[in-house]
Amino acid sequence: MNRIKVSAEAESKMKEHALATFPNECCGFFYGKNSGEGKQVTEVLLIENAKEGDQRRRFSISPLDYMKGERYAMEHELDFLGVYHSHPLHPAIPSEHDRVQAMPSFSYIILSTDPEEVVDVTSWQLNDDRQFDQEGYLILQTRTI
Repeated sequence: MNRIKVSAEAESKMKEHALATFPNECCGFFYGKNSGEGKQVTEVLLIENAKEGDQRRRFSISPLDYMKGERYAMEHELDFLGVYHSHPLHPAIPSEHDRVQAMPSFSYIILSTDPEEVVDVTSWQLNDDRQFDQEGYLILQTRTI
């Protein structure tokens, strides 16, 4: 199983974004380093859901926002690791729509939310058959000195 390690700060930003946009889906990008030991997420970039109409069950990211996301990675010397989005009042598992829209090398973090809290967080990546495999999701706690 592939692993994705997420800093506590990055996860906190994703959770805050998901709760702030409830009952609509939020979306954004995440960055860090991709090494032989897996992906390590250190930064998050919030993106506006560009879906026209009902945003409670779908999100869309504009081509311009993807370009901004790639530029952000280059300017900060980070790897563009993937996309996160929320599933308000639904499990943190990818939908068929999520699968069709997914790109092979990205990870997809999904946050299941209700009005008061983020209930679950999972990460997924497409396999060679264009089906999702779940990634091991670990939170890296910040050290205090």
